[in-house]
Amino acid sequence: MTAIAPALVPLLVTLPLLGAAIALIAGRHRRTQILVSVVTLSVVCVIAAVLLVVVDVGNQAIAVSVGGWPIPFGIVLYVDRLAALLVVVSSVVLLAVLLFSVGQGAADGDDDTPVSIFHPSYLILAAGIFTAFIAGDLFNLYVGFEILLVASYVLITLGGTESRIRTGVVYIVVSLVSSILFLAAIAMIYAALGTVNMVQISERMSELPQQTQLVLHVMLLLAFSIKAAVFPLSFWLPDSYPTAPAPVTAVFAGLLTKVGVYAIIRTETEMFLDNDVNFLLLIVALATMIVGILGAVAQAELKRILSFTLVSHIGYMIFGIAIATPASIGATIYYMVHHIVVQTTLFLAVGLIERRAGSTSILRVKGLMRAAPVIAILYFIPAVNLGGLPPFSGFIGKFALFEAAADVGTPIMLVLIVGGVVTSLLTLYALMRAWNLAFWREEDDSAETEARISYLGASPAAAVETERRVIPRIMTAATAGMVVLTVALTLFAGPLYDVCTRIGAALLEPVTLVQLQHELDSSGVAEKGALP
Repeated sequence: MTAIAPALVPLLVTLPLLGAAIALIAGRHRRTQILVSVVTLSVVCVIAAVLLVVVDVGNQAIAVSVGGWPIPFGIVLYVDRLAALLVVVSSVVLLAVLLFSVGQGAADGDDDTPVSIFHPSYLILAAGIFTAFIAGDLFNLYVGFEILLVASYVLITLGGTESRIRTGVVYIVVSLVSSILFLAAIAMIYAALGTVNMVQISERMSELPQQTQLVLHVMLLLAFSIKAAVFPLSFWLPDSYPTAPAPVTAVFAGLLTKVGVYAIIRTETEMFLDNDVNFLLLIVALATMIVGILGAVAQAELKRILSFTLVSHIGYMIFGIAIATPASIGATIYYMVHHIVVQTTLFLAVGLIERRAGSTSILRVKGLMRAAPVIAILYFIPAVNLGGLPPFSGFIGKFALFEAAADVGTPIMLVLIVGGVVTSLLTLYALMRAWNLAFWREEDDSAETEARISYLGASPAAAVETERRVIPRIMTAATAGMVVLTVALTLFAGPLYDVCTRIGAALLEPVTLVQLQHELDSSGVAEKGALP
């Protein structure tokens, strides 16, 4: 298995791209497109699981030099525990959302998710995500982001409605600004160091003056913070995601911001260890948590509530990165995995609510506990998980972060712990308020209940209603499968957290060129002595 593992790495990108080409050619054959998409993502999931086992058991990453070109001229695909774990989780989430979208497309006659466009774009999106996770150099990471950008713009504007086009334009402009900053940072790094390979950058960065390092550092953080929706660069997200079709919103919320967080992790743990901006990151993390969750409390529309909680919980991940200890990085990775799964599940559950009730406004939706008890369960479990109630994975991840911060013990850490607890409580309040109004409240409830929530009447999109539609079984099954996965994160928290702990320890011990050379030699895809 170890011998063939390097040959599997390029398949993580080439298979989705090949699948997208086949799906595009088969544009008039709906079943063929579905089959190609499902098989492609299933195979990628298996390959990623194999790679995770290989790199974890072997305690050694896999590096593949594409075409055998030497560094810094060639592209190096690099799969360590972190990359492999995120590809596994991402492929599972992409597959579940794909099945959800298949049911929606079949029920709606493909009005919201036109199959001829959706499947090729979806697979290209997957290729961009996987490219970003296994990129061994900054330019290839940039390419992954651009693949994401192209595909996500198509997906976010599916249906061509006025609101989707408007928010899509905002999304594309913000993403282009981020890309320009990233590309400028890459150019500056190459001019200063003569390479864009992350391993070489980590070894050569110390040769630069601290002021120069700081400029390069901040440039990359700005670019990645826009993509990760870190406050105050998160203004675009709450208006962009809710207008897209339900499966698109779910996969965007679960995965796209985490690609930005992943890039920040690589930046802070590999390239700029000697240039410390952790205090600034702690302040930003606290602001992201508090401002995001206050925005969620003020919303009356479920998708907007979840979009603001998405922003606030990015703050937990920035918090963990800024603590900068092996324990905190491991806790951050665990929390990333938890958040990818739980946030996606909640958006899928809200998609079911929208179809059943014809609205996602908690001012209008009533009595779903009696009318749709299955949907009630599918919403409740991930909601309390995201809120951090024990013994769920949300509680485990937050407790691990707080413990890592307490071990450092500085006053700013204690402030962040308090901010994290407040954010968790307000998250639970916002999601449970939505639960009480949408599921427990009956049609004949008194005017007193309406008066207590009248302050939400002016919230954006509070009056929007859509046609009530049938819910195909495959949509419910896909959501239920994701709920089971959220529970599995709790049941198997021990083994998963052990992997994350090993990731945290390894990330703070950057790979050297000698180690990378050994990995390339052992993979058999690059000649000995290829590296300078």
